[in-house]
Amino acid sequence: MKTTSAIIIGAGQTGLAMSQALSSRRIPHVVLERGAVGEAWRSQRWDSLCMLTPNWANGLPQAPYNGPDPHGFMTPDEFAGQLEKYVRDFALPVKENINVNRVWHDSTHFRVDTSDGPIAAESVILATGAASRPNVPSFADDVPEWIFQITLDRYKNPRNLPNGGVLVVGGSASGVQMARELRNAGRPVILSTGNHVRLPRRYRNRDIETWLDVTGVLDQLTTEIGDVERAKRLPSPQLQGGTDDVDLNALQSIGVSIVGRFSAIRDGEALFSGGLSHVANSADLKMNRLFDLADAWIEEHGVADEIAPADRPGATVVPVNPRLSIPFDGGEIRSIVWATGFRPDFSYVDLPVFDRRGDLIHSGGVCTVPGLFVMGLPFLRRRRSHHISGVAKDAQELGDLIAKHLRLWRAA
Repeated sequence: MKTTSAIIIGAGQTGLAMSQALSSRRIPHVVLERGAVGEAWRSQRWDSLCMLTPNWANGLPQAPYNGPDPHGFMTPDEFAGQLEKYVRDFALPVKENINVNRVWHDSTHFRVDTSDGPIAAESVILATGAASRPNVPSFADDVPEWIFQITLDRYKNPRNLPNGGVLVVGGSASGVQMARELRNAGRPVILSTGNHVRLPRRYRNRDIETWLDVTGVLDQLTTEIGDVERAKRLPSPQLQGGTDDVDLNALQSIGVSIVGRFSAIRDGEALFSGGLSHVANSADLKMNRLFDLADAWIEEHGVADEIAPADRPGATVVPVNPRLSIPFDGGEIRSIVWATGFRPDFSYVDLPVFDRRGDLIHSGGVCTVPGLFVMGLPFLRRRRSHHISGVAKDAQELGDLIAKHLRLWRAA
């Protein structure tokens, strides 16, 4: 049986960052990837997608972005190419096209059963990320069979959908981008949104990522956040790569209809929450709190003369009487795009590390079974943990913990 000190499962940005951290510590390891490096960025994204963050924020550990367009937005294909180059430049020990079937532990070692045979290790790092499986509500099974349904991992462009109106479910980045794309393609679009994060692409002529970065918002530790579990469930901000805003006001200005959270199906009708005004007001309040932080940073650093004046967007406008139901047989909805996010898939882990809901139990990426670690989950160690810009710090800190575990294991 093959043996090594550590096995990293997943060769996305988190797995590769961890590989670089282990390599710098001279810890023997292997990275197992079920496809090719960067394949998910190429095969599970829609055609028009660009990265949500500007290029300067998408560097990897020891490899910051140094291209000609730091304030541009690369495509998923371009980012996948960056991951491939990273593997070559750092000579990372990645094995592609290897399926991991089971991770378990005997009396001494972790055992990883793969399509290329078993491997034994003293430590395993789960780096398959938080976006492995579409998170579709169970009542999707009650949608009438004549309504076409699709999840984001299968959607490529408007031609994927039959003619007619579209219900886009989800008000995060992907949902608002879908609504905009489909409306611009001439489709009647209804967007269903619950809690959401409203942010403009730019504030005071700086990308919003700049303000999230310099004000320290993204570096808030999990110990500094009151309700971490609630924070983990926050959707991605209503942004897209580029210069245009895609918040609810921008969508309504091009003819997208807005309704509340899709909550149930009853008697052949889609039912929506009546809390649209409340969630929109809450999103506006939180957006303005970030602007307050940015304004305070500008004053503290004495750079008000160098930065454009405050240009806060107006309050979200919601329908006076938002629709609470739409019949499926009325012809308004021909397709549903489930932009309801994704969830991790740790079904290959055969270890007692899950709670009653099936969620992985960990503290800052350290699991309850010694030697098992995880990377790439929301708010793993800090707010930016699942951002590309967050993998470096997490990998360095977890790298230290893995090295410590290996020393203790060998001394036992």
